[in-house]
Amino acid sequence: MERQNKVGTRDPLTVALVSACLAFTRLAWADTEREFCPRPPPGSEVPEPQDLRSQNGVLQVDLTVRNERAPDGTTRYCYVLPDGSQSPTLRLHPNDLLILRLKNALQDAAPPTAGSRANSDPSAGPPPAATSGVYNLMHHHAPAPAHSDPCTSGAMTSTSTNLHFHGLLVPPVCHQDEVLRTSIQPDEAPFEYRFRIPSNQPPGLYWYHPHIHGFSSAQVGGGASGALVIEGLERANPAVVGLPERVLVIRDQSLSNPDAPPSKSEPVVPPQLVFDSDGDAGNNNTGFGKPAKDLSINFVPVPYPDYPPASIKVKPGERQLWRVLNASSVTYLHLTLLFDHVPQQLGVVAIDGVPINVSGRNARTIAPADHVGVPPGGRVEFIVTGPPAGVSGLLMTRSVDTGRNGENDPNRALAAVSAAEDAVEPASRLSSSTKALPVSMPWLGNVEPARVRKLYFSEQPTDPGNPRSPTAFFLTVDGQPPVPFDPTSTVPNITVRQGDVEDWIIENRSAELHAFHVHQIHFLLLDWFGIPVTEPFLRDTVNVPYFDPRMQSYPSVRLRMDFRDPNTVGTFVYHCHLLEHEDGGMMGTIRVAPAAVSSRAVK
Repeated sequence: MERQNKVGTRDPLTVALVSACLAFTRLAWADTEREFCPRPPPGSEVPEPQDLRSQNGVLQVDLTVRNERAPDGTTRYCYVLPDGSQSPTLRLHPNDLLILRLKNALQDAAPPTAGSRANSDPSAGPPPAATSGVYNLMHHHAPAPAHSDPCTSGAMTSTSTNLHFHGLLVPPVCHQDEVLRTSIQPDEAPFEYRFRIPSNQPPGLYWYHPHIHGFSSAQVGGGASGALVIEGLERANPAVVGLPERVLVIRDQSLSNPDAPPSKSEPVVPPQLVFDSDGDAGNNNTGFGKPAKDLSINFVPVPYPDYPPASIKVKPGERQLWRVLNASSVTYLHLTLLFDHVPQQLGVVAIDGVPINVSGRNARTIAPADHVGVPPGGRVEFIVTGPPAGVSGLLMTRSVDTGRNGENDPNRALAAVSAAEDAVEPASRLSSSTKALPVSMPWLGNVEPARVRKLYFSEQPTDPGNPRSPTAFFLTVDGQPPVPFDPTSTVPNITVRQGDVEDWIIENRSAELHAFHVHQIHFLLLDWFGIPVTEPFLRDTVNVPYFDPRMQSYPSVRLRMDFRDPNTVGTFVYHCHLLEHEDGGMMGTIRVAPAAVSSRAVK
C-alpha cells in the first residue's frame, strides 16, 4: 500500500518521525531555558564547594566548562560536574594521580541587545530590564583549525579553553600544565589532563582556571575557577592539626548596578567621572565610590552599592582554618575580620599554598595579622576564632590604592560572621597526623644566584596623541624592546638552565599596581621597594608598587627564582595576574633547558 503524506495521516513511520522531531525541539528548548551557571541571591549563606577527594592515590574528574548570558547582559562561565554542581574543590596528596577530563561546551556570545552592558562599557546605555530565565548563548563558535591537535593548535578564540593549575610544580607539557599551545575546541572530545602531584609539592591552597591568551579575563571574570587543595598542612604546621576548614573563593564580576549612585551610608566623594584604561571605574584613592567590579564569595554576590554581605555561621568561639583564594580577574583584596567593628587577629599559616615556616629557620608557625593583602591569583590560609555569642562579625576587604591609572577597589563587606550553637560544621577537617614533611632541597634563601636579571612593567596608549585610546601593556626584559606578548612566537624572552637559581628585579614603570606571577615555580621575596624582606616561605604571585612621578626611582621587588626542580624543564610564561593586562600583552616566556645544555645557550 502506498504511503500517504496528507496532514493527519496515521502512517506509523511518519508519526514516529514527527514525534522524534517534536521531542528534539522540546529538548532543545528546555536546554536553552536551563541555567548552567546559576548564582545564589545576595545575602545567602556561603555554600561550600563540593569536595572531590583522591581514592587509593587517584582522583578522576569529569568537568564541563560552560557559559551563558545572564539576565543583566553579562556572560557567566562555570565548571560543571555531571550532577550539575559547580567548581568542585579538588583534594589530593603529594604523589597522587589526577585524571581530569575537560569537555568544552562554550558557545559564542549572542550579540548584546540594544542598551546591554554585557561588556561593562562605561559609555553603554542602561542594562535591559530583567526578565525571567537567562539569555543563553548561540550554538556556534569562533573558527578554529579543523581537526586540530589540542596539544599543538594554539587556537585562541572566544570559545577556546584550556586549564592552568596555578601554583603546582608540574611540567609545562601538554596534558599537564601547558598553556601556550594547548587549546580545546567545543566540537572536540573531552581532553584528558593526567599528571602526578610532585612529592615536593607544598601542602596548601592552589587553584585551576582557563589560560587562553586574549580571553582569560572574560572566562575567569565570568566565574571559571575552582580551588585545589594539597593535603598535609598539619604535617608542616602542628597548629592546624584537626581544625575544621573552609574554602572561600572570592571572584569578581561585572557590576550588576553600574548606574546606581553610591550608598547613602558612604561619605560623599568627588564625582567619579574618570575610568581607567580598561574602561573600569578608576581609582579615586578615597576608599569609597563605585568599584571597578562586584565581588562574590563562593558565588554569593555582594553587589554595589549596598554590598549586602553573604552569611557565615560558626559555633561561638570555634577555631577554624579558612583557606581564601582571590580568583578575581583584576580586583585586589585587603582582608580583615571585624567583631563589633574591632579588627581581629588572623593566624596566618600559609601564603600561596606554602606554609610560612618552610625555611626551617626557627620560623613562627603562626603569623598574627589583623589585615592581609591578597593580589589577584594569590591565596592566604589563616586560623580564625569565631565570635562569642551575641557578637556580630564582618569579613571585609579594605580599600587598596592601585595608583592613578588603576581600578577602584574601595572598602566593602564580604560576609557577616555570626555565632550560632547550631552552626553546621564544615565538611572538611584537617588530619590529626603530626608526622613531619621531608625536606627536599636546601632552603632557597641560602643558595647564591647564578645571575641577576631586570624586568619591568610599562604601559602606553596605542595612540600617543590620545591618552584615552586603548592601552598597550608590556612586561619587558631589560635590554629588549617593549612589545606586547606574541602568542605565535617560538622565541623565548628568557632562557635558563635547570638547576640554576637567579635573582630577578621586577620594576614598575607604570602608574598602576601590578601583580607578578610565574608558572611552574615559586620564588622568594628578598626586598620590596629597596627594603630587605625576611620571609620564611615562598610565593608565586607578588604585588609590584606603582610609580609616581614624584619618586626618584622606579619601585621594584627583588625575587629569588628557583629553577632547580627537573619539572621546570620546558617553556612557560610569566605575566601580570590582572588578567586584562595579561590579555593585553603583559606577558613573556621563559625556556628552561635541561641541565646538560651548555651554559653558552643561556642568555
